[in-house]
Amino acid sequence: MNSSNVNQGLPARKPSLGEHLLLVFVAAAAMIIDQLSKRWVEATIPLGESVAPVPFVSPYLTLTNTQNTGAAFSIFQNGGLFFIVVAIIVSALIIYYAPRLPAGDWISRVAMGLQLAGAMGNLIDRLRQGYVTDFIHLQIPQIGFDWPVSNVADICIVSGVIILIAITLWRERHEPSSGRNESSKAPADSQEESQQA
Repeated sequence: MNSSNVNQGLPARKPSLGEHLLLVFVAAAAMIIDQLSKRWVEATIPLGESVAPVPFVSPYLTLTNTQNTGAAFSIFQNGGLFFIVVAIIVSALIIYYAPRLPAGDWISRVAMGLQLAGAMGNLIDRLRQGYVTDFIHLQIPQIGFDWPVSNVADICIVSGVIILIAITLWRERHEPSSGRNESSKAPADSQEESQQA
């Protein structure tokens, strides 16, 4: 009997407690870093002013204390209530869907943990003070590149989305090929069985 057929009949392994806690750990760690960095900026950098954390990287990386009432990277200003609702919905969907991820899919858990941290981190700001504190300013003056001021939560959201898109594309590229290989082997196996009969 083919061992692959036996394995196909077995129930799928359930995610372990450690796999469930991975998302919680990633979300908690990223959220703590986000909140501590924002509070440090608010306490040390006057609003609207910039400092260079490392002199030799200035002006490519500066810390600029800004108040953002819009979405990530300061887009869609003055939409505070709307983005509060969006953040709550996104967080609820992640919390609902995360326990249903298959066992072994740690990459998706890390990505969703980052997204949850980003959504919750900016949500805490909006509920606490009515705006989000942004401070990470990336720019390359030589080519006119000026990335909107952001924060750790924004970076977590974008990183989580990029990871999920990358892993989805990878799976679409590799998993269908294995299915086609199995289907192509099936007629050959049936022909061999008919010849032996």
